[in-house]
Amino acid sequence: MGRVEDPTVATPKPMENESARIAALYSYAILDTEPEQAFDDLVLLASFISKTPIALISLVDEDRQWFKSKAGVSISETPREIAFCATAIQQPDVFVVPDTLNDERFRNNPLVVSEPNVRFYAGAPLIDGEGNALGTICVIDRIPREFGPDQQAALKALSRLVLAQLEFRRNLMLLKQALNERTKEEHERQRELIKVQEALLRVTKLPL
Repeated sequence: MGRVEDPTVATPKPMENESARIAALYSYAILDTEPEQAFDDLVLLASFISKTPIALISLVDEDRQWFKSKAGVSISETPREIAFCATAIQQPDVFVVPDTLNDERFRNNPLVVSEPNVRFYAGAPLIDGEGNALGTICVIDRIPREFGPDQQAALKALSRLVLAQLEFRRNLMLLKQALNERTKEEHERQRELIKVQEALLRVTKLPL
């Protein structure tokens, strides 16, 4: 998708802590990675609980939203300027649009007037321990609908599980890096020890 030309399409406002938010997102080293079952399972649960045909884990990059996991759509990203999730990450709680055609912010959005024809959206922000909103877990339908308190609470719970999985994934990656560094250091010490042993052997073989 290209850049939005229609001036009637509302674009998300810039975030005050954008540089810190982007740095936090990049620290997870997850953008453009392969699908992972743990995230796919959470998206499946979101779709089931909400009874929607589309569910996504969306991570909001500098100029795009990228889908770590998706159900019901084939695209892997969209421009940030038309992303519902770019608005959702600015909310402290679940962001709900019951009918996009009745919301002037979204009625002319390309994602509404063409595929995937979004009429309903609900997204729970993925907020890390520092308060950075990395993205959302969201659900979408092609018909308008309501989203009750129980469903909102369930989606928010799933957002916490997504963040926990992101943290687990990052900690595992950092642990592997630390183990690799330790192994490398041990190999270097072994090489130095061998050099010292060889030097001592040469010294003991010198004639008195």
